Amino acid sequence: MENFKPVSASQTTITELMIPSHANFGGKVHGGIILSMMDKVAYACAAKHSAGYNVTASMNGVDFLAPVEVGNLLHLHASVNFVGSSSMVIGIRVEAEDIHTGKITHTNSSYMTMVAMNEDKTTRKVPGLILETDEDVRRFLQAIKRRKLIKTYKQKEAELMENFNLDQARTQLDGQNCIILK
Repeated sequence: MENFKPVSASQTTITELMIPSHANFGGKVHGGIILSMMDKVAYACAAKHSAGYNVTASMNGVDFLAPVEVGNLLHLHASVNFVGSSSMVIGIRVEAEDIHTGKITHTNSSYMTMVAMNEDKTTRKVPGLILETDEDVRRFLQAIKRRKLIKTYKQKEAELMENFNLDQARTQLDGQNCIILK
């Protein structure tokens, strides 16, 4: 199994205390801080798997399920869910821990695609993935299905833009909370 690595070899957790400088105007931790930390943990996980430099190619949607409070410990768990030739899909789960009560709240999850790069900015091959558990197999298959859905969505979106018609748009937007000035 040369040139393959187990999922467990690159799993990464980063924990950081949320401090007042992380707060937004509402007093909660700013979503941008959390997104930045998600990118950081995804990079660390991908770098461990690929043994080198990586770039973020995409982030597959982030829903903020619960606010993160200043004073919480934020735990970001990352795992390689899928590998292609030069790309890796990193699954990320974010949890906030109330240090006073010990209560842990799942705040968001996402999938980031990272691409392994050479020093000359060309892509490089990544090791294959050894799936050790049923969960590893499920995540790998889910990533394949998600990639297909995203490709289909992008194709449909391109078709919509290619076939755009303002008169049809007026009909479709009837009853929506907007006004067309043209």
